[in-house]
Amino acid sequence: MTLIKSISGIRGTIGGRPNENLTPVDTVKFAAAYGRWLQKHTGRMALKVVIGRDARISGEMIQNLVVSTLVGLGMDVIDLGLSTTPTVEIAVPLEKADGGIILTASHNPKQWNALKLLNSKGEFLNAEQGAAILDIAEREDFSFATVDSLGSVVNNDAYFDIHIDEVLDLELVDADMIREKKFKVVVDGVNSSGGIAIPMLLEALGVEVVKLYCDPTGQFPHNPEPLKEHLGDICKLVVEEKADFGIVVDPDVDRLAFISNDGEMFGEEYTLVACADYVLGKTKGDTVSNLSSSRALRDITEKHGGQYHAAAVGEVNVVEKMKEVNAVIGGEGNGGIIYPDSHYGRDALVGTALFLMLLSERGGTVADLRASYPAYYMSKKKIELTPDLDVDRLLEAMADKYSKEDISTIDGVKIDLAESWVHLRKSNTEPIIRIYTEAKSQQEADALGDRIMEEIRETAGINS
Repeated sequence: MTLIKSISGIRGTIGGRPNENLTPVDTVKFAAAYGRWLQKHTGRMALKVVIGRDARISGEMIQNLVVSTLVGLGMDVIDLGLSTTPTVEIAVPLEKADGGIILTASHNPKQWNALKLLNSKGEFLNAEQGAAILDIAEREDFSFATVDSLGSVVNNDAYFDIHIDEVLDLELVDADMIREKKFKVVVDGVNSSGGIAIPMLLEALGVEVVKLYCDPTGQFPHNPEPLKEHLGDICKLVVEEKADFGIVVDPDVDRLAFISNDGEMFGEEYTLVACADYVLGKTKGDTVSNLSSSRALRDITEKHGGQYHAAAVGEVNVVEKMKEVNAVIGGEGNGGIIYPDSHYGRDALVGTALFLMLLSERGGTVADLRASYPAYYMSKKKIELTPDLDVDRLLEAMADKYSKEDISTIDGVKIDLAESWVHLRKSNTEPIIRIYTEAKSQQEADALGDRIMEEIRETAGINS
């Protein structure tokens, strides 16, 4: 059982003892700290906050605790009930709210839940703001409203429809063109809110939907992270149904993966590549992804005459870089699409619509589309370190060793080689270094990862 407090929020497993797991006590304390931070940040006591949750089993309990805590602080709450991360992000500015909280542990298993915190723009808080909330929670620096100053709750279940209308209204989405193609798509909603939202969007676009695990019970039928080893059922069903492709989302619907018509993974890394290919064909500009994402996005961006930029790992870092360079699209290699014409947050609904537009214009199969992109293969490894080791000095030594190569140190050490790259990052929670590599074949990516691991061991004096 675990409770993880970080600048991006609080997450943990349900049950157990306070301050060791995500208990009702911890939930109330952290919600109160966020509310108090909003009051200090805005200089006002009576505020408005949007709340939504994914379908995990503990969601209703956690939501009741959070809503009641904010009401107890004197705040008004717009309660979306069952929702998605991008839906809450869109709702915050539309409701002219002061902030928002999404209750979801994203791709973590069902025993986990979390509070993700938003500002008045519906965007994630930065590191400094997150640290301030942790400090307030630690000191319990909050007081509650008197009986005549309690907040109120308004339930609003219209935001799936509002979100879908926002997607259909995007300039680069031609709903009529998609409807003419009469696509057939299988959807795996992992028994969470994506099983509602994604089929609703597809049906609005005239797509025939085959539902798999779309009952929002929170009983995840497989590991909810949309990786190949978890998706055997939908891969099989896409072929059986002779569908054009399959769509998989995580429980809070900010990550998006596709299954090709042949039952093979399109590749989470290539979700962003495909969506960017479509957007860049219509809108000239630059792109951003994090340092651990595929080089294929750089290739596609340069093919369209744009410039690719890398950001530190983490959605808030990607968004900050996108704003800095005025990128037309960006995201993360885990299937997260950030399209500023909609909003600055990862959004599987927006990504689905952009992908359908690309298919509508290009023709051919999804397998054909995947084959048209540069082929890269990734390897992800980690190496355990002794607690007394100076990890920062070790990473500096690796950067010095490869100083003649193209090096980035904005987030660990990224070494760009002619035909491959390696990204070394230290974990914030355990004594390990993560080693991500990418090359033109799986064998080369694995070999590069093994080589770097051995070099780290030699540099650190660690026995293999």
